[in-house]
Amino acid sequence: MKKIEHLGIAVKDLEKSNVLFAQLFGTAHYKMEEVASEGVKTSFFKTGPNKIELLEATNADSPIAKFIEKKGEGIHHIAFEVDDIRAEIARLKGEGFTVLNEEPKKGADNKWVAFLHPKTTNGVLIELCQERE
Repeated sequence: MKKIEHLGIAVKDLEKSNVLFAQLFGTAHYKMEEVASEGVKTSFFKTGPNKIELLEATNADSPIAKFIEKKGEGIHHIAFEVDDIRAEIARLKGEGFTVLNEEPKKGADNKWVAFLHPKTTNGVLIELCQERE
């Protein structure tokens, strides 16, 4: 894993949260997109070298809706940049981590993504990200 790529924050209302975080960071979001396959709308902020992703559910069955229902709004995941997501999935499986999706999926911000089950990472949802070509 190269570095923290972004922090993901689950929110109930993306529009209101965009205003709140723009005030907090002193800058507007630089990108918004919908990932229909995951039932989510996202926006991204840059603060220094770091990125923050806000995630709003677009349907009641999405992972974000379920997260908010169970835990409320807040930090949802930590994403790490990797060079070769398939190799990293294989390595982590070999180390005993549970991978939620063994085949990388198209994620937001032009990334291939895979997630590690929080039960194997001390309660933290870990996302692996690789830039799509």
